[in-house]
Amino acid sequence: MDTFADEQLRYRIALANIKSMNRLLAETLLQQTGDVSAFFTLSPKELTDLTGWDSSLFSQEERGRALRMAAEEVAFVRKKGITPLFFTDDDYPQRLLECDDAPIMLYYKGCSAALQASHVVSIVGTRHATPYGKNFVETLVRDLSDTCPDTLIVSGLAYGIDVTAHRAALHYGLPTVAVLAHGLNTIYPAQHRNTAVDMLDRGGLLTEYASSQITHKGFFLARNRIVAGLADAVVVVESGIKGGSLFTATIAGDYHRDVFALPGRVGDISSMGCNNLIRNNKAALITCADDLIEAMGWAARSAKPAQAPLATFDTADLTPDEQNIMQYLTTQGEGQINRMAVELNTPIATLSATLVELEFKARVIAFPGGIYRPV
Repeated sequence: MDTFADEQLRYRIALANIKSMNRLLAETLLQQTGDVSAFFTLSPKELTDLTGWDSSLFSQEERGRALRMAAEEVAFVRKKGITPLFFTDDDYPQRLLECDDAPIMLYYKGCSAALQASHVVSIVGTRHATPYGKNFVETLVRDLSDTCPDTLIVSGLAYGIDVTAHRAALHYGLPTVAVLAHGLNTIYPAQHRNTAVDMLDRGGLLTEYASSQITHKGFFLARNRIVAGLADAVVVVESGIKGGSLFTATIAGDYHRDVFALPGRVGDISSMGCNNLIRNNKAALITCADDLIEAMGWAARSAKPAQAPLATFDTADLTPDEQNIMQYLTTQGEGQINRMAVELNTPIATLSATLVELEFKARVIAFPGGIYRPV
């Protein structure tokens, strides 16, 4: 057992569970101190002088409570084989880092490669799904499996559309991840436990909540921001005039994610929410996988022509970083910005700025879904 690693993990978990702590504050702390442990080892006055924060955030009582809880969580994580993901870790989902309110800490159980999929689609909808909605989800996932097999399906393991999406992914061989509104010490609803277990080999279970945290209804809305932030595209399949899936769609729009909605009959209660999203231009209409693939600019496997990678490109007026990106794009044919950030080991912000420069130089063309192709 690595005692030093466990101690660092304890500080990270404790920081994530300090009341009023968020990612922006955590980033400031790390920038000023370089070490998470400083929050717990410096006095309130020292922290205030260093960061400029109100010292009421730093009471000894609150910090002590968080550290005691974190010690128990470290033991739970190690015993259960759970992967803790701090927001500065390389394995932390890169798409989620684009969101200012991303969790400081995540807990993940499953196949780690699933979170780095080339394409991520979140499928959400009513808990009272009709055969119309379920059939659409199953067909959508089946066709994505045939044409874009490197797609991850994300949902919330709830009744109705959520669990239908997870089970369809398992059936058709796509990885699938459930974002939970509680710790990994339990599964809710309990009726979906077998599905959750089946997901661990090809996907997994993800949450921002420690096992000791008592679940309340606010967690279910809060987790929807993760469902939205993980995705390239969010698909809403059946929703009443109000509902959590509409909240997810709103957040996805705020995150500049592509949002799609399945239309339904006028007056159909289960489709009122989706129809309103389309009518108010908050979601694009979707009827099949091809609608999604075309809108996102994804290359379908069955339609992708065989082509030799371009051997050379003009390096005139390109910086070394720009040449590196152009080499990647000419070799691959295209690149999705989140995947490129991982494979090129480049921060999203830096990569995005360089791609903008390449657009100005007429070297690349941007497509929906964060896709870039060389000119």
